[in-house]
Amino acid sequence: MSEVRYFRSEDLGDFAKRIFSTTGMSAEHAGQIANGLVRANLRGIDSHGVSRIPMYLERLRVGLVNPRPDIKIKHVAGAVSEVDGDNAMGFIPSHVAMDEAIRLASQSGIGLVGVHRSTHFGMGALYALQAIDAGYISMIFTNSSPAIAMWGGRSAFLGASPIAAGIPAGKHPPYVMDMAMTVIARGKIRLAAMRGESIAEGLALDVDGNTTTDASKAFEGVCLPFGGVKGSVLATLMDLMSGTLTGANHAGDVKSLYFDHSEPQNVGHLFFAIKPDLFMSLSDFEGRMDEYYGRIKSMPRAAGVDEVMMPGEPEQRREDQRRRTGIPVTDNVISDLIAEGTRVNVLFPEGEPKAFTEAA
Repeated sequence: MSEVRYFRSEDLGDFAKRIFSTTGMSAEHAGQIANGLVRANLRGIDSHGVSRIPMYLERLRVGLVNPRPDIKIKHVAGAVSEVDGDNAMGFIPSHVAMDEAIRLASQSGIGLVGVHRSTHFGMGALYALQAIDAGYISMIFTNSSPAIAMWGGRSAFLGASPIAAGIPAGKHPPYVMDMAMTVIARGKIRLAAMRGESIAEGLALDVDGNTTTDASKAFEGVCLPFGGVKGSVLATLMDLMSGTLTGANHAGDVKSLYFDHSEPQNVGHLFFAIKPDLFMSLSDFEGRMDEYYGRIKSMPRAAGVDEVMMPGEPEQRREDQRRRTGIPVTDNVISDLIAEGTRVNVLFPEGEPKAFTEAA
């Protein structure tokens, strides 16, 4: 089992920003990527956190990702725009696109923005949280490289293609949903493989189509969709809406983030922003959200359950906790990050052997 050290989010963010700045990208873009990765770690989505830095750097080094993109916004219809990501790190055009969707929604009540020529955009909840901070409802679709089979098939065709959504609230936590179309996010299988850990039965198949608990074989094979055929159908929708509709790669053509260095990914995303006060006053809407939260909290609990929570509430609590105790990072990820820092003369932070509250 891997050893763990704890790091302040500010220290990990500073390291990530400095190391991405060595690739030729602007300090603003480097900071945006760093904040996105560390936010994922804070919320407990470690598969989309700083462990991805070496992979992202490699794609920048070989020219598959553009460190100085010329991102273009084009207004195409009433409340609709498109964004050309110019093969940037997906975090960058995605933030631009959500900002544009919010701008359109502020004028028309709803805004829709499609993105093409992008890359992996990190944790989908980033953009739901971006919209919530601005006071807007959101939905975020993306496609991704082949990871699961069409229902009945055995070869990877559809991406894990997560969907995310956010709804601001009143005095209680907002609704934040972010989930892949697989039983388990492919990034979590990758992280288990990096740690030398096994995975549970029923999550993935190896390259020969056999079930496996070996994370490395699973990562090279095919993830299984959640809910059987229903997950496969939803993954198809994500690909059609994010890829086919936007002009990005689709139908199995999105290049692998992990294995394919032949050409840029050309991932597609679709961002919706909606004003929450379209049908009533904002105060009435917030009151209804608080009422919804209250009813969730007061409902009878199943055996063994201490509390029923709003989607996104467990992650927010984890974020609050990790801001106090530090972010745990395993030794193998630390070694990879130290190696990347040494390569470009960026010092990795020291960290602590225990959570900060314990070490104090």
